Amino acid sequence: MKNLASILVILAVVIALTAFTQYGNQGGMSQQSSTTGKGATKTVTLSGKISDDGKTLVSDKDNKSWTISNPDAVKGHEGHEVKVKVHEDADKNEIHVVSLKMKSESKEMKK
Repeated sequence: MKNLASILVILAVVIALTAFTQYGNQGGMSQQSSTTGKGATKTVTLSGKISDDGKTLVSDKDNKSWTISNPDAVKGHEGHEVKVKVHEDADKNEIHVVSLKMKSESKEMKK
């Protein structure tokens, strides 16, 4: 009977450690894929013009057109020249706007 109890305790510990290890690996892999995996997003600053419908940004640097995944973040700035901090997903040609400044505001701050 003591052997059976010992085996059950050891088995419970092994199962708990296995579950903990799997849970820990899932968290680590999701963080890794968001920064280094293919299709991963990275935070960058872009300057450009928001389209009249607020769904795209055309970059000043290379005239590249980006789809804005959260157009509500640029509401009220349609057709304006802006400087934005975004999470860029180059594989999807998509950006998620984190912050936005009008270009005239950023020029005034530099003076």
